[in-house]
Amino acid sequence: MIKVLVKKLNPEVQLPAYKTSGASGMDLMAFINQPIKLAPNNSCLIPTGISVAFSEDYEIQIRPRSGLAAKNNITILNTPGTIDSDYRGELKIILFNHGNKEFIINNKDRVAQMVLTPVLKMELEETNDLSNTLRGEGGFGSTGK
Repeated sequence: MIKVLVKKLNPEVQLPAYKTSGASGMDLMAFINQPIKLAPNNSCLIPTGISVAFSEDYEIQIRPRSGLAAKNNITILNTPGTIDSDYRGELKIILFNHGNKEFIINNKDRVAQMVLTPVLKMELEETNDLSNTLRGEGGFGSTGK
């Protein structure tokens, strides 16, 4: 288990937790003073009331909740969102409404999940030639449907 330090930005904030022993993500909750109305085809920024600190060998990914997506067409706009190890500000969620009706976000609604993920750093080495592959430069749709 990797230790992540979490700071409540308000004493009333409820900390995220794993809901089951097999869960890979912790649900993040909205921490808002009044409901937010999210219109169709629009996005909004949802504060969580927490900030975090963790080792630079990791990142936190912010991912959509499948229930919100399946039932209400609500997702994360920049999924997965990345929380870098050196960021100390409040975690905020960019929700997007893909549906055709307004969606209301209330205080303590579960709006996203966060997953701690290892980060492998890369070193770039410039070259004029790359090895050949069967796919080559084939891009979008080049391998079929």
